[in-house]
Amino acid sequence: MVKIAPSILSADFCDLDREIRRVSTADWLHVDVMDGMFVPNITIGVPVVASIRKHTDMFLDVHLMVEKPGRYVEAFAKAGADLLSVHLEADLPPAIHDALRAMEDNGVKKAIALRPITSAEAVLPYLEQGLDMVLVMTVEPGFGGQKFMTDQLSKIRAIRDYIDRYCPGCDLEVDGGVNLETARLVTEAGANVLVAGSAVYGAADPAAMIAALRG
Repeated sequence: MVKIAPSILSADFCDLDREIRRVSTADWLHVDVMDGMFVPNITIGVPVVASIRKHTDMFLDVHLMVEKPGRYVEAFAKAGADLLSVHLEADLPPAIHDALRAMEDNGVKKAIALRPITSAEAVLPYLEQGLDMVLVMTVEPGFGGQKFMTDQLSKIRAIRDYIDRYCPGCDLEVDGGVNLETARLVTEAGANVLVAGSAVYGAADPAAMIAALRG
Protein backbone atom coordinates (compact mmCIF):
# COMPACT_ATOMS: atom_id res chain seq x y z
CA MET A 1 0.00 0.00 0.00
CA VAL A 2 1.24 3.48 -0.89
CA LYS A 3 1.63 5.89 2.02
CA ILE A 4 1.21 9.65 1.55
CA ALA A 5 3.26 12.07 3.67
CA PRO A 6 2.31 15.72 3.10
CA SER A 7 5.20 18.08 3.71
CA ILE A 8 4.45 20.94 6.06
CA LEU A 9 7.11 22.95 4.22
CA SER A 10 4.21 23.94 1.94
CA ALA A 11 1.80 24.69 4.79
CA ASP A 12 0.80 28.07 6.23
CA PHE A 13 3.07 28.37 9.27
CA CYS A 14 0.82 31.02 10.80
CA ASP A 15 -1.72 28.29 11.63
CA LEU A 16 0.01 24.92 11.69
CA ASP A 17 -2.70 23.33 13.82
CA ARG A 18 -5.29 24.01 11.10
CA GLU A 19 -2.86 23.01 8.35
CA ILE A 20 -2.14 19.67 10.02
CA ARG A 21 -5.87 18.99 10.40
CA ARG A 22 -6.34 19.70 6.67
CA VAL A 23 -4.12 16.69 5.86
CA SER A 24 -5.27 14.41 8.68
CA THR A 25 -6.36 11.70 6.20
CA ALA A 26 -2.73 11.19 5.18
CA ASP A 27 -0.64 8.31 6.46
CA TRP A 28 2.33 10.34 7.72
CA LEU A 29 3.28 13.98 8.23
CA HIS A 30 6.62 14.96 6.67
CA VAL A 31 8.66 17.56 8.55
CA ASP A 32 11.63 19.16 6.78
CA VAL A 33 14.39 20.40 9.09
CA MET A 34 16.98 22.60 7.35
CA ASP A 35 19.98 24.30 8.92
CA GLY A 36 21.07 26.80 6.25
CA MET A 37 24.38 24.97 5.88
CA PHE A 38 23.69 21.54 4.43
CA VAL A 39 21.01 23.20 2.29
CA PRO A 40 20.59 26.91 1.47
CA ASN A 41 17.48 27.38 3.57
CA ILE A 42 16.47 27.48 7.23
CA THR A 43 13.14 26.02 8.36
CA ILE A 44 12.24 24.65 11.78
CA GLY A 45 13.89 22.94 14.71
CA VAL A 46 13.25 20.87 17.81
CA PRO A 47 10.74 23.22 19.54
CA VAL A 48 8.41 23.26 16.52
CA VAL A 49 8.49 19.47 16.22
CA ALA A 50 7.62 19.26 19.92
CA SER A 51 4.72 21.66 19.38
CA ILE A 52 3.46 19.66 16.39
CA ARG A 53 3.52 16.49 18.48
CA LYS A 54 1.24 18.15 21.05
CA HIS A 55 -1.38 18.78 18.37
CA THR A 56 -1.44 15.50 16.45
CA ASP A 57 -0.96 11.78 16.83
CA MET A 58 0.04 11.43 13.16
CA PHE A 59 3.26 9.56 12.38
CA LEU A 60 5.99 12.24 12.24
CA ASP A 61 8.47 11.60 9.43
CA VAL A 62 11.29 14.04 10.24
CA HIS A 63 13.79 14.71 7.48
CA LEU A 64 17.07 16.13 8.82
CA MET A 65 18.72 18.23 6.13
CA VAL A 66 21.47 19.33 8.49
CA GLU A 67 25.22 18.92 8.80
CA LYS A 68 26.43 16.30 11.30
CA PRO A 69 22.87 15.12 12.03
CA GLY A 70 23.93 12.70 14.74
CA ARG A 71 24.14 15.66 17.11
CA TYR A 72 20.37 16.09 17.00
CA VAL A 73 18.98 12.55 17.02
CA GLU A 74 18.21 12.39 20.73
CA ALA A 75 16.63 15.86 20.81
CA PHE A 76 14.28 15.19 17.89
CA ALA A 77 13.40 11.77 19.27
CA LYS A 78 12.42 13.33 22.60
CA ALA A 79 10.47 16.03 20.74
CA GLY A 80 8.21 13.36 19.27
CA ALA A 81 9.65 12.24 15.93
CA ASP A 82 8.61 8.73 14.94
CA LEU A 83 11.20 8.39 12.16
CA LEU A 84 14.38 10.30 11.41
CA SER A 85 16.12 10.49 8.03
CA VAL A 86 19.76 11.55 7.86
CA HIS A 87 21.60 12.41 4.65
CA LEU A 88 24.57 10.27 3.68
CA GLU A 89 26.24 13.42 2.37
CA ALA A 90 25.93 15.23 5.71
CA ASP A 91 28.76 13.42 7.54
CA LEU A 92 31.38 10.70 7.23
CA PRO A 93 30.16 7.07 7.08
CA PRO A 94 31.18 6.14 10.66
CA ALA A 95 29.18 9.10 11.98
CA ILE A 96 26.13 8.13 9.90
CA HIS A 97 26.31 4.60 11.33
CA ASP A 98 26.53 6.13 14.82
CA ALA A 99 23.49 8.31 14.11
CA LEU A 100 21.49 5.25 13.07
CA ARG A 101 22.49 3.41 16.24
CA ALA A 102 21.44 6.48 18.25
CA MET A 103 18.01 6.26 16.62
CA GLU A 104 17.74 2.65 17.80
CA ASP A 105 18.77 3.69 21.30
CA ASN A 106 16.14 6.44 21.34
CA GLY A 107 13.31 4.29 20.00
CA VAL A 108 12.73 5.98 16.65
CA LYS A 109 12.66 4.41 13.21
CA LYS A 110 15.83 4.98 11.22
CA ALA A 111 16.32 6.09 7.65
CA ILE A 112 18.95 7.42 5.29
CA ALA A 113 18.40 10.03 2.60
CA LEU A 114 20.17 10.60 -0.71
CA ARG A 115 20.58 13.77 -2.75
CA PRO A 116 20.18 13.44 -6.53
CA ILE A 117 23.96 13.35 -7.03
CA THR A 118 24.39 10.29 -4.76
CA SER A 119 24.39 6.85 -6.38
CA ALA A 120 22.04 4.01 -5.51
CA GLU A 121 25.00 1.86 -4.45
CA ALA A 122 25.66 4.21 -1.54
CA VAL A 123 22.80 2.59 0.41
CA LEU A 124 24.39 -0.87 0.48
CA PRO A 125 26.57 -0.52 3.61
CA TYR A 126 23.55 0.72 5.57
CA LEU A 127 20.88 -1.76 4.52
CA GLU A 128 22.66 -4.42 6.58
CA GLN A 129 22.00 -2.25 9.63
CA GLY A 130 18.30 -2.98 9.28
CA LEU A 131 16.99 0.32 7.94
CA ASP A 132 13.32 1.20 8.25
CA MET A 133 13.39 3.50 5.20
CA VAL A 134 15.47 4.93 2.38
CA LEU A 135 14.56 8.41 1.14
CA VAL A 136 15.39 9.38 -2.44
CA MET A 137 15.34 13.10 -3.24
CA THR A 138 13.99 13.80 -6.71
CA VAL A 139 14.85 17.50 -6.47
CA GLU A 140 17.83 19.27 -4.94
CA PRO A 141 16.95 19.58 -1.24
CA GLY A 142 16.31 23.01 0.21
CA PHE A 143 13.12 24.42 -1.27
CA GLY A 144 9.62 23.19 -2.09
CA GLY A 145 7.87 23.47 -5.43
CA GLN A 146 10.75 22.26 -7.60
CA LYS A 147 10.42 20.22 -10.79
CA PHE A 148 10.73 16.43 -10.55
CA MET A 149 14.02 14.98 -11.85
CA THR A 150 13.09 12.07 -14.11
CA ASP A 151 16.69 10.83 -14.16
CA GLN A 152 16.18 9.67 -10.56
CA LEU A 153 13.74 6.94 -11.61
CA SER A 154 16.56 4.53 -12.43
CA LYS A 155 17.98 5.13 -8.94
CA ILE A 156 14.60 4.38 -7.36
CA ARG A 157 14.39 1.11 -9.30
CA ALA A 158 17.92 0.13 -8.28
CA ILE A 159 17.33 0.89 -4.61
CA ARG A 160 14.06 -1.06 -4.66
CA ASP A 161 16.02 -4.03 -5.97
CA TYR A 162 18.64 -3.66 -3.21
CA ILE A 163 15.92 -3.37 -0.54
CA ASP A 164 14.14 -6.48 -1.77
CA ARG A 165 17.42 -8.40 -1.71
CA TYR A 166 19.03 -7.16 1.48
CA CYS A 167 16.41 -5.48 3.69
CA PRO A 168 12.87 -6.68 2.96
CA GLY A 169 10.25 -4.59 4.69
CA CYS A 170 12.24 -1.38 4.39
CA ASP A 171 10.13 1.49 3.02
CA LEU A 172 11.27 3.48 -0.02
CA GLU A 173 10.26 7.14 0.11
CA VAL A 174 10.44 9.73 -2.67
CA ASP A 175 10.50 13.46 -1.98
CA GLY A 176 10.42 16.23 -4.56
CA GLY A 177 8.06 17.27 -7.32
CA VAL A 178 5.49 14.58 -6.52
CA ASN A 179 2.11 15.15 -8.18
CA LEU A 180 -0.49 12.91 -9.80
CA GLU A 181 1.68 12.30 -12.86
CA THR A 182 5.00 11.70 -11.11
CA ALA A 183 3.36 9.67 -8.33
CA ARG A 184 2.53 7.03 -10.90
CA LEU A 185 6.12 7.02 -12.19
CA VAL A 186 7.75 6.62 -8.79
CA THR A 187 5.35 3.95 -7.55
CA GLU A 188 5.91 1.97 -10.74
CA ALA A 189 9.66 2.30 -10.03
CA GLY A 190 9.19 0.83 -6.54
CA ALA A 191 8.50 3.67 -4.10
CA ASN A 192 5.81 3.10 -1.48
CA VAL A 193 5.97 6.37 0.50
CA LEU A 194 5.34 9.65 -1.32
CA VAL A 195 6.14 13.07 0.10
CA ALA A 196 3.90 15.72 -1.45
CA GLY A 197 3.92 19.35 -0.42
CA SER A 198 2.65 21.73 -3.09
CA ALA A 199 0.40 19.08 -4.66
CA VAL A 200 -1.49 18.54 -1.41
CA TYR A 201 -1.45 21.95 0.26
CA GLY A 202 -2.07 23.72 -3.04
CA ALA A 203 -5.15 21.61 -3.78
CA ALA A 204 -8.66 22.94 -3.24
CA ASP A 205 -9.45 19.67 -1.44
CA PRO A 206 -6.32 18.22 0.22
CA ALA A 207 -8.14 15.05 1.31
CA ALA A 208 -9.22 14.33 -2.24
CA MET A 209 -5.68 14.90 -3.50
CA ILE A 210 -4.27 12.56 -0.85
CA ALA A 211 -6.73 9.87 -1.94
CA ALA A 212 -5.85 10.41 -5.60
CA LEU A 213 -2.10 10.20 -4.92
CA ARG A 214 -2.60 7.07 -2.85
CA GLY A 215 -4.59 5.49 -5.68
